[in-house]
Amino acid sequence: MTIRDVIAAIESSVKTHVAAIDGNCLGGGVELALVCDYRVATPAAKLGLPEILIGLLPGAGGTQRLPRLIGARAALEFMLKGTPVPAKRALELGILDEVAEGDVVVAARELAARPKRRASAREAIVAKDVPMQAAPYVVAQAHKMVPPESNGGLAAHKLIDAVQASVELPFNFGLAREARLFDELVRSEPSQALRHLFFAERELSRIPGLPEARALPIERAGVVGAGTMGSGIAIAFAQAGIPVVVVDSSDAAVDTARQTVMGMFMYRVQQGKLTQEEAWKRAQLIEFTDDWSRLADADVIVEAVFESLDVKREVFAKLDAIAKPGAILATNTSTLDIDEIAKATKRPASVVGLHFFVPANIMPLLEIVRGDKTSPEVLATAFTLAKTLRKKGVLSGNAFGFIGNRMIFDYLREANAIAEEGVPPARVDAVMKRFGFPMGPFAMSDLSGLDIGRQVQAASGAQAFGRTNVLGRLVEMGRLGQKTGAGYFRYDKAVGKGREPIPDPEVDALFAQAAREAGIAPREISDDEIRERLLRALVQRGERLLEEGVALRPGDIDIVYVYGYGFPPHLGGPMWNARKEPAHA
Repeated sequence: MTIRDVIAAIESSVKTHVAAIDGNCLGGGVELALVCDYRVATPAAKLGLPEILIGLLPGAGGTQRLPRLIGARAALEFMLKGTPVPAKRALELGILDEVAEGDVVVAARELAARPKRRASAREAIVAKDVPMQAAPYVVAQAHKMVPPESNGGLAAHKLIDAVQASVELPFNFGLAREARLFDELVRSEPSQALRHLFFAERELSRIPGLPEARALPIERAGVVGAGTMGSGIAIAFAQAGIPVVVVDSSDAAVDTARQTVMGMFMYRVQQGKLTQEEAWKRAQLIEFTDDWSRLADADVIVEAVFESLDVKREVFAKLDAIAKPGAILATNTSTLDIDEIAKATKRPASVVGLHFFVPANIMPLLEIVRGDKTSPEVLATAFTLAKTLRKKGVLSGNAFGFIGNRMIFDYLREANAIAEEGVPPARVDAVMKRFGFPMGPFAMSDLSGLDIGRQVQAASGAQAFGRTNVLGRLVEMGRLGQKTGAGYFRYDKAVGKGREPIPDPEVDALFAQAAREAGIAPREISDDEIRERLLRALVQRGERLLEEGVALRPGDIDIVYVYGYGFPPHLGGPMWNARKEPAHA
């Protein structure tokens, strides 16, 4: 028996059915509620149809009953977003009949005395203020507002087709159409990729061989460094309701950080995501000071200072003398050796890497780096903290660049090698954007800063990015990326607020000159070769990281790349995509 059988039994019953809802009611739970005649929920309840997030559509009548309750336009918006809404909003939409302040079961019993009222007996409407003749226009507009089928929008288009059927077809025909579309999506590659990510995420905190350990309580936090990263980390703690002290000796950095914090919270107010009162309360959870002793009560302290081993070791030695026993000392380093940093303390078991991604208050990825002596309790706490901060916590071994950056170095090196063979950076980037990345490798380098790239390259002891080290030449020319208005591309404040990469013939000529000096002959390279070489660079390094134990599972790597580097989710991540497409391996 499936949920469809249960729903069919309720549909054919002569009795009045009432759904009493408490807590999270998602997916099939909502579809079960929709077949009932009435729905009542507690104020704390949340309702949602999140199937779109795994490349599916509601397959138990949801696409046919919901438009009959609230109209096709509202139903589409609800299902295409996929995010749950609180009971109050569900009542406003018309999904609920009542929000019970008292006992929800008592309220349900009262509703049960009312007549039968199946959604299937209603006619679907477009919206209260939209005539039925406008249905084709609304459907066409909905198709235009979602990504193309080939670029992650397959499930969205099928969902729109199903809702269109609710308006145009009798109920039973609409159900049959929904079932057929659902089955198509179940077999589709995008849905399989998204389901792979869904289950990979649930495996993240399962660490083979790690003893059972209870997470330590985190009630207060500290951050060292009030720069862009430190401010973002502080905001992430405040958003989670955790008071945080930010220590920095630079008055200018502190002033800028205060403005950043208030600006971010006010922006959330303007978006309607927070009230003025909520924004004020969260901002008050962040304290800025130059007094290191204010960190003494923190349960976790995150260091976010300049990416220098000597500087970080100095900070950790200072924290070791200040932090209370049992406090977790975390470094936000993106490349450096956790064990070398831990040696600056007398408590290496309490040291862990927490590698946030910029902007730390928005990016959902958190690499959790295990040192040689990091305790199971500290690791357990790090994963619990990741969930509290609404991050995807991925365990990494202690290796240069960890998972994400170690792979991206190979990716960038291959991009430079392709440019040395005569392909302009703009074309390389265009190929990877068409593949689904939000930006190409050269624009990404410009965003990070070419000076940072050269610094990382030097710290790794690796060869130059590419065979000619054009990166180093650009840095020597003062072309550091977006922040200087020129890097691999030019940037003009009049174009995209200075963030839109503009191809620069000077850089194309520099690559050509450097290639001639190195004896590299230009050649014809197809878009397919560009894409496959860059993906292969990621996958081959990923395979090595798995062999070395730096990454635990292919799915962990995929989570890192989807949530940290913008790999298209509907392609499942680099490791999944390589398994699906052997030519990319």
